[in-house]
Amino acid sequence: VQLQASGGGLVQAGGSLTLSCAAAGRTFSRATVGWFRQAPGKEREFVAAITWSGSRIYYADSVKGRFSLSRDNAKNTMYLQMNSLKPEDTAVYYCAGARINTIRVVDYDLWGQGTQVTVSS
Repeated sequence: VQLQASGGGLVQAGGSLTLSCAAAGRTFSRATVGWFRQAPGKEREFVAAITWSGSRIYYADSVKGRFSLSRDNAKNTMYLQMNSLKPEDTAVYYCAGARINTIRVVDYDLWGQGTQVTVSS
């Protein structure tokens, strides 16, 4: 299984973007899939994650109320709707999968290639 992230771009502060993560080749074979981001000079950090059933969704405090995560298992695709974007949201966003229910970066063993999100002030 390969994860393909898309949807990044340049947007003004206050704007919106929707990121997509598609599983190519096979269905998502992970208990949890999520988004992480990494800004220049900073460590990769958790953004949001969702369990296979969709029954549990987790968000980082920094994005709660602004970002919304969903998945369409029939399309093997996960979406991250990002609203009210801030310059501090600027980063490379990665989608990833984990075999357990977790939000820890180290527990994710399947990673997409990343998509750049740049928010201008």
